[in-house]
Amino acid sequence: MMSELNVTPISLKCSICGGDIVNNYLAGTSVCANCGNRWSVADLIPDYSKYSRIIAGITKANNIVESSSDVGSANEAKLLFKTSVIECSTINDAVSADLIRICEEGQKKAELLAVYLKGKGFFDKQSYSSALSTLTKVKGFRDADAMMEICKEEIEKKRKKDIPWAVVFSLPLPAAVGLFFREQFGWPWAVCILLFLAGSAGLGYLLYRGGVLSVIIKILSFLAAGPIIIFSILAYALHVPVWISVIVAIGAPIALFVLFAMTTEQLSAFTNKKN
Repeated sequence: MMSELNVTPISLKCSICGGDIVNNYLAGTSVCANCGNRWSVADLIPDYSKYSRIIAGITKANNIVESSSDVGSANEAKLLFKTSVIECSTINDAVSADLIRICEEGQKKAELLAVYLKGKGFFDKQSYSSALSTLTKVKGFRDADAMMEICKEEIEKKRKKDIPWAVVFSLPLPAAVGLFFREQFGWPWAVCILLFLAGSAGLGYLLYRGGVLSVIIKILSFLAAGPIIIFSILAYALHVPVWISVIVAIGAPIALFVLFAMTTEQLSAFTNKKN
């Protein structure tokens, strides 16, 4: 992996066979691609000392990328690569151009590493949906593909486990719509029931798939469940007029919520005063 990042050819020829010389700046060696003879980069390149500090920074950044396990270190490596590019730009020769190419490759790898580590953090916390969406951006990097497969399996397990809840949360909203058309437009019960079943099936699928939309559906279903139950009991079981049933069905939960909030606030104030 290191050779892919650090070995960069420049226009130097082997004094023995005339083959191209490949410089591994971070390893400090130059190798003839034809005959395999080796030299020290410091001995082969004139004025090598002016690159030593830059190469030290690139080496440090590369080591961080190879061994880092946190996003902060990956960002540090990216900064070191960028700093080295700026320093190389002031020299502006063949060697500095090669070092800039190394830095550019290193920055890309550091960026991939930062995303990978973020996804791995989600994975370790068992936030599989977030992990999957993050790791998808770095397919093929380290063990990202293996973690993605595990995420998919765990997400599917959770979906199957949550099917009963998906069914429960898929009922209130279609029931509210069906009752609305029944009371407002006098639709036949058969049509309202078909509408209810179709709506429940659609919402159930969306809840099964998960995501932001499923969260919104759950919230709306939770808010609608109480009023629907109250309205159904009043209007159909107790034969209370529809408009009264609607007012009570909507007003009662709000009144209970306000009463609960006031009671909790008074209890908290009493506890604080007592302490």
